[in-house]
Amino acid sequence: MNNQTAFLRQPPTRQEIVLLLKKRGSISVHDMAEHLGVTDMAIRKHIPVLERDKYIQSTVVRQPIGRPTAVYQLTARAERLFPNQYEGLATELIDEITDLLGESMVSRLFVRRRERLEQKYKSVMAGQDFGQRVADLAKLQNDEGYMVTWEKRNDGTYAFEEANCPVAQVAVRYRQACSCELDLFAAVLDADVERTACIAEGNTTCRYLIAERSKHSGTTGGAEPTRR
Repeated sequence: MNNQTAFLRQPPTRQEIVLLLKKRGSISVHDMAEHLGVTDMAIRKHIPVLERDKYIQSTVVRQPIGRPTAVYQLTARAERLFPNQYEGLATELIDEITDLLGESMVSRLFVRRRERLEQKYKSVMAGQDFGQRVADLAKLQNDEGYMVTWEKRNDGTYAFEEANCPVAQVAVRYRQACSCELDLFAAVLDADVERTACIAEGNTTCRYLIAERSKHSGTTGGAEPTRR
């Protein structure tokens, strides 16, 4: 189930709260209630669920008089519910870079992006054991919208699956996006990583098999890792 489908299954009032925040940017519970024609209590009933599902977040604002007030705004996950042309624009810009500077420059851009992500991810995973690094990677990728599920298999390897690719349109045209993700996973996990399915190749998910290098000799399940 993708993000949009899951959201459409929310009760109408929760959907209205998210739509209101999209229009207003930042608003208090009392103002939400006034705009939607319901009580403050009716709004407060839905706020914890929307926070738990990472659709909204709060900021405490000090008032000239009286107690500080919590105001709410949308998270990045909620913003992805609304149509945008970001991915199309990114593809167009990469096309222009290719025309102006060549394919090698595009490859360098993807490598630089991977290096930035690698630094960020490693800082989160510092000092963690292998299983926790896999869990951290899943959370980090989920925060970027990849909708990850993972499990440890009986042989000690991990099955890692992404049900969504936020950069699929770019990846179909520029496969460097896929190869850099594979290299990123291998680097931050210190693991042998095999991709067994890819959304950019027409599969419904991106799937990986992950094996810790200290326990395996560079293969997963006896097969040579495939890098695409």
